[in-house]
Amino acid sequence: MSNIRKVAHAAGVSVATVSRALSSPEKVSEKNLKRVKEAIEKLKYRPNMLARNFRSTRAYSLLVLTPDITNQLFAQVIRAIEDRAQHRDYGVLLGDTGSSKTREQDYVKMVETRLADGLIQLRPDSLITPEEYDHVACVNACGSEETSKPTVRIDNVSAFKTVVDYLISIGHRRIGVITGLKENAHTKDRFEGYLQGLKQANIEYDETLLAEGDFTMWSGINAASYFCSLKKRPTAICCMSDEMAFGVMQTLKANGIRVPEDISVSGFDDIPYAKHLDPALTTISQPWEEMGKVAVDTLLHIVEEETLTQSEFILPYEFIIRKSTAKIAS
Repeated sequence: MSNIRKVAHAAGVSVATVSRALSSPEKVSEKNLKRVKEAIEKLKYRPNMLARNFRSTRAYSLLVLTPDITNQLFAQVIRAIEDRAQHRDYGVLLGDTGSSKTREQDYVKMVETRLADGLIQLRPDSLITPEEYDHVACVNACGSEETSKPTVRIDNVSAFKTVVDYLISIGHRRIGVITGLKENAHTKDRFEGYLQGLKQANIEYDETLLAEGDFTMWSGINAASYFCSLKKRPTAICCMSDEMAFGVMQTLKANGIRVPEDISVSGFDDIPYAKHLDPALTTISQPWEEMGKVAVDTLLHIVEEETLTQSEFILPYEFIIRKSTAKIAS
């Protein structure tokens, strides 16, 4: 049976180097890390994680909190978090808060009692106070400008303004907007981008062109019904989520309104189904995989008590133009 000493001998390094390669690979030189990995594969060595945890005050597990486990966006981030954590020799626990303050508090206690070493929050704004997070290692993987903990995010203001700027550039001036949840930080940021786009083009904000949603398809259906009832409809509707855009397109078609010939529609997030719609959806694509990886690396810097040189990571987004938007008919 292989053990850590045999791995060290085969790799030509010390036992301490093998141990460090398993627990903190970033602290080992690339040359030695390669030797250790090759020796582990050759000897088919598998570290005893249970014994390792007993010898340590760490749980070697990370807790991920999601407000909705069924959300496709969060699923993409969680997958990336799991892959990165396993690469760093950590397990992942998943907690669905259901947007419940009590549940979120209970999950934070898991870190307090060492059932997990730290947590990654997927909600942009926590339900509990920052003070309740002060004593736990925490990173927000889908944060906003208001997030108090280390955060990984895109510039939601700029991203939504990019959509509005494009619609204006192809002739639209009567642009409807469907917001997300009213108090959600992403909603606030994206609405600010909407207002900035209008202001830059000297277009006066018209509150009749605003419909409140909650990021779901059903709220998009309801909002589209409202826009259909207007005597003077918008020529374009920008949604703060792809799911709402799906509902909008479905409702417009049911009312005999063509997309994009009569009304252009845009979304936000680029979930997998977006490019398969008819017509395919113009949207903002977020770097979900990179968000998950950076969140894990940042959290482990905190957990392993290393100096954190950066507390905010603003990742690039991509604006994808598809066939759901078109130049306004003259």
